[in-house]
Amino acid sequence: MMDLKLGKLPDRTPVKLAITIMPDLHDALREYARCYAEAYGSEEPVTELIPAMLSAFLGSDRSFVRYRSSGR
Repeated sequence: MMDLKLGKLPDRTPVKLAITIMPDLHDALREYARCYAEAYGSEEPVTELIPAMLSAFLGSDRSFVRYRSSGR
């Protein structure tokens, strides 16, 4: 087997997740989408922003990052 620098790609099959949120959070997400559009000149639906927001949040939570890297 070849020893490639690039490892095997992880599973990239999307997983659909349905959640229920409170109206105030929904309003805040819509407002964030408007702010995003102003900042980047590109309108994106909230449903496209949420996965990126969650990923950024999880990646910035140092305790969670340490926990994941500990192999638990």
